[in-house]
Amino acid sequence: MTAEISAAIIPWFAATARDLPWRRPGFPPWGTLVSEFMLQQTPVSRVVPRLAEWLERWPTPAALAADSPGDAVRAWQSLGYPRRALWLHAAAVAIVERHDGVVPRDVDALLALPGIGDYTARAVAAFAYGDRHPVVDTNIRRVIARAVLGQAEPGPPTGRRDLADMAALLPEGRDDARAFNAGMMELGAVVCTARAPRCDECPLRATCAWRAAGYPGFTGRRKAVQKKYEGSDRQVRGIILSALRATAERHDTVSAAEVDALWPDAEQRARALAGLLVDGLAVESNGGFRLP
Repeated sequence: MTAEISAAIIPWFAATARDLPWRRPGFPPWGTLVSEFMLQQTPVSRVVPRLAEWLERWPTPAALAADSPGDAVRAWQSLGYPRRALWLHAAAVAIVERHDGVVPRDVDALLALPGIGDYTARAVAAFAYGDRHPVVDTNIRRVIARAVLGQAEPGPPTGRRDLADMAALLPEGRDDARAFNAGMMELGAVVCTARAPRCDECPLRATCAWRAAGYPGFTGRRKAVQKKYEGSDRQVRGIILSALRATAERHDTVSAAEVDALWPDAEQRARALAGLLVDGLAVESNGGFRLP
């Protein structure tokens, strides 16, 4: 079955893959790294225009490292989870200091950079450099759960098990392994989706264990559902951060009184502001607050 899966995925991906910047010939490893940071929990449609802006402004790690972390946070704009901008800036600084400004190829060297975990390290090594590594994201976990294990959904992520499951399916050749990683990810993103899988269009429909079992429902443990955004601390953090970004363009600070006016619940406002300070997304300055 392992060979059947790769034999179906690789030609399907070659024929149907979306035209995305990081898949084009000559796309630099730095661009791949930036795209992977941006794509974490953010739709492709929002990432593509922001990625182009970033790489025009900061075409190399050295270019980003030469600017302030606050510049990175401000340029992040609406991508969400702005700590990723701080981590990306810190990674750029580390690449300059440890690797002469060149994104490393070795997975362990990548894992040693700030903000980089198992998925991102292997994605950069596999997609930017073409090395043979299993790459596992949410989409790939879902495809394996259905096509191989016969489950409606994957259970909670487990790094060692998930990597082993993908490694068992990975073709031997480097080019095939790279195409298979990307193809499995593409399949989960556009066909084998979480809520409305298009099974009749799936290249694995003939061998899919979930389909063969009659699409049984999921009976395993589900991950916790994220709390509603409206009225949450995340919303308050975003409101305060937006104000800091606006004043950063004028090289100014947001006064404590201006922060107080941004949200009516004083306790929640204070908690959100404290979180931004702890995370390094805001600093105190001249009796007010600004980006780092």
